[in-house]
Amino acid sequence: MTDSTILTTPQLEAKPARRQMKFFIGAAIMFAAIGFLVFNAMNSAGAYYLTVSELQQQAAEKVDKNVRVSGVVVDNSVDYDSANLMLQFDIADQSGKQLHVVFNGPKPDNFSRAAEAIVDGKYGQDGTLYAKNLLLKCPSRYEEYGGEQKPVEYEEIKVKAVN
Repeated sequence: MTDSTILTTPQLEAKPARRQMKFFIGAAIMFAAIGFLVFNAMNSAGAYYLTVSELQQQAAEKVDKNVRVSGVVVDNSVDYDSANLMLQFDIADQSGKQLHVVFNGPKPDNFSRAAEAIVDGKYGQDGTLYAKNLLLKCPSRYEEYGGEQKPVEYEEIKVKAVN
């Protein structure tokens, strides 16, 4: 009788190599998927943060792009249509330049008291900012401090547009 030898050592070495390769391929797929999701989220959520003056200077470049603008709500510019949930108002920066804003959603309770609004949305060809998000800083949280207004704490109310 002849003895036949079975080599088991090469098979044992091959299995861990295959497992390692599967692990690396799976990890690469997961990292690619996570990278794609992060890139997609940053692309869709990214917005330029501008003042009203900067937006008007770069108006041609910013048309149909997401922008985020901060400004003070102009007195007597607020027009709210409660039947259609349409809020229109103007914001101004320190230079006095104004931007018309259209927001489709409920009017925040403290909107008439709001000193500063941060508006996020698409800038239209007509020079109007069509807001999707509205963040208000309430002036009732300001108190006198040596002749200047100093923010103690401010109340932020974020409102999303109704689609």
